[in-house]
Amino acid sequence: MDLLQKYGDEQEDELDEPEDQGQNPSTTAVESPDSSPPRLLQSKSSAPKVDDTTLALTVAQARQTQSRPIDPTQHVVSYNPTYDQLWAPIYGPAHPYAKDGIAQGMRNHKLGFVEDASIDSFVFDEQYNTFHKYGYAADPSGNNYIGDLDVLQKNDGISVYNIPQHEQKKRKLEKKKESDENDDMSVDVDHEEVDNPATDTWLMKNRKSPWAGKKEEVQTELTEEQKKYAEEYAKKKEEKGNAGEKGEPVVDKTTFHGKEERDYQGRSWIAPPKDAKAANDHCYIPKRLVHTWSGHTKGVSAIRFFPKHGHLILSAGMDTKVKIWDVFNSGKCMRTYMGHSKAVRDISFCNDGTKFLTAGYDKNIKYWDTETGQVIRTFSTGKIPYVVKLNPDDDKQNILLAGMSDKKIVQWDMNTKEITQEYDQHLGAVNTITFVDNNRRFVTSSDDKSLRVWEFGIPVVIKYISEPHMHSMPSISLHPNSNWLAAQSLDNQILIYSTRERFQLNKKKRFAGHIVAGYACQVNFSPDGRFVMSGDGEGKCWFWDWKSCKVFRTLKCHEGVCIGCEWHPLEQSKVATCGWDGLIKYW
Repeated sequence: MDLLQKYGDEQEDELDEPEDQGQNPSTTAVESPDSSPPRLLQSKSSAPKVDDTTLALTVAQARQTQSRPIDPTQHVVSYNPTYDQLWAPIYGPAHPYAKDGIAQGMRNHKLGFVEDASIDSFVFDEQYNTFHKYGYAADPSGNNYIGDLDVLQKNDGISVYNIPQHEQKKRKLEKKKESDENDDMSVDVDHEEVDNPATDTWLMKNRKSPWAGKKEEVQTELTEEQKKYAEEYAKKKEEKGNAGEKGEPVVDKTTFHGKEERDYQGRSWIAPPKDAKAANDHCYIPKRLVHTWSGHTKGVSAIRFFPKHGHLILSAGMDTKVKIWDVFNSGKCMRTYMGHSKAVRDISFCNDGTKFLTAGYDKNIKYWDTETGQVIRTFSTGKIPYVVKLNPDDDKQNILLAGMSDKKIVQWDMNTKEITQEYDQHLGAVNTITFVDNNRRFVTSSDDKSLRVWEFGIPVVIKYISEPHMHSMPSISLHPNSNWLAAQSLDNQILIYSTRERFQLNKKKRFAGHIVAGYACQVNFSPDGRFVMSGDGEGKCWFWDWKSCKVFRTLKCHEGVCIGCEWHPLEQSKVATCGWDGLIKYW
């Protein structure tokens, strides 16, 4: 016990010495503050003496480094920062012209700037292939290498993608030399080995495989059937190439299906019948099917009655064709317009119905003559047009507006074929354009779940409507009295907005019950404004009473989606619907 006490005293004296010499006291604290007995330490001979000063300095430097904020431009951090440091705000002066602290040029997302944090795929492939070929690769920081360092030194750290040019030539020559040697070499092997197809010697001797030296060119004669097929294929390819050369569109064609284009009095087939007048001003909801038009081989995406008279109905098909059908007399297809190479998305008549617009997924907008079927003009910005509209004013029928997939509304003067204005504020593809306030303004809806109101000709938003509860509104219709807009919302309801100065949501009027989530089903009003009508995703057509907002009637119209519905402008109790089953029905 005396020996143990003596040894402990010696250790205490030894530990007290550095404090007297003025060294850092923090490194000498061994005893605990409470009165516990001293710990038994190792002897002097077994523990090497450590220079405490360097250790203390290193710790102090690390603490100082970690207390500093991280420089956001720094790509490599030499220590492990804490969570708080990583998420600390950036120090320094704010950008004077920045919104939310981010300069406009840096913004690449609607919420700010998003930096790509993953390793570039090319860099990854380069290092992956280098490792598999040479046995070494650079780690993502780029500071050091892993793997076979001897080969790294020998190759001077090159990767598989940056082999020097002289090295490439040298390797090509070596490969050529080897292949020539293989051609000249006669192989003497046992019969058993040659008969084994798994050996290289068998491959070299028989020459029936592309990987056994140079491949011999074997010309086999084609059969008559193969020659015929090859000629047809070449001819088709040539025709296709000629059509697509210099970005030329598909050839515009039209076919007239009626008996005669002009009657004995010289009137055109699109002329409205003289006795076409409104029967009465009161609208009634239809009860039964009157007629079905079938001619489209795929779904019908939109229908439009001939303006004012409704004696013809125009339909846009997903089979790339646009057809016009007789409503009053024969009930047959009168003309087919073929000019788009992909499905037709939207159609729109001019005020007198003699011309109409089509927008297709082939990124083209075409302006057609209804009577002759000729394409008057073709417009394109290289983006998909989702909606096309002419200015409703009679003196502005040469002005075309199109909502595009690149978030813009583009305005063309059709006489000069020039873009006269671009309305670029939306954050998603533009779905609808609706003129209000005596055509001085127009409302647009978009995939960004907002409504924007524009002054015609001025690319500045005068009203922006966006609420957290709002959904995308792919179809909007104007009430006959021009005071209200009905918007088909993708949360299975129809919302009503005022077209007055404030463009407020009318919370008292809301039409629901139908299922339209995911479909751009058209919404419409009866000519007297008493009923609201809409198709739905289950093939039904719904009718609501405008005043009470109650469901008046539902008709099962189509198999699949009932995408479009239009009320006849003169015969107030008749309605046309179209669906993805390729049919147009008249009720």
